[in-house]
Amino acid sequence: MKTKVHILLPDIRSAYNVGSIFRSADCFSVEKIYLHGTTPTPIDRFGRSNSGAQKEISKTALGAEKDIPWEYITKIDKFLKIIKEENFTIVCIEQDKKSITLENFLKIKKLEKIENILIIFGNEIEGIEKDILKKTDYIVEIPMQGNKESLNVSVCAGLIMYILQG
Repeated sequence: MKTKVHILLPDIRSAYNVGSIFRSADCFSVEKIYLHGTTPTPIDRFGRSNSGAQKEISKTALGAEKDIPWEYITKIDKFLKIIKEENFTIVCIEQDKKSITLENFLKIKKLEKIENILIIFGNEIEGIEKDILKKTDYIVEIPMQGNKESLNVSVCAGLIMYILQG
């Protein structure tokens, strides 16, 4: 059973991280990416793809930003309600007192036969807003074993996409 994966990126600061996530999404057959808040988009509001942040996205995405369908979301609450109605399980990747390990989530995914997943990755500094965490089905974290508290968001996204497609 192949997992249908969509990604939501609220308030990602770095266009390079966004581009890298698009590139990994292409590698691991992600169906769609949703952008929200301050997250830069592959095409700016004037329809340009070769200015500022759009140039940075393109540099790291290597064309994947043209291959992966994407949409900018303005009302995140409404979006999460709609995606839930479409039978998606909402998973936030975040360190939180309510989080479970990635290993435990994979066991749940297998037992419950979860097929449609929206993965939310948060801001590089602040993480995912508490209001969004409250609307999620699972909060999942990757246990860190070294001295650093977390992975770069694009590295984390690539790892999660790879594991979910396995």
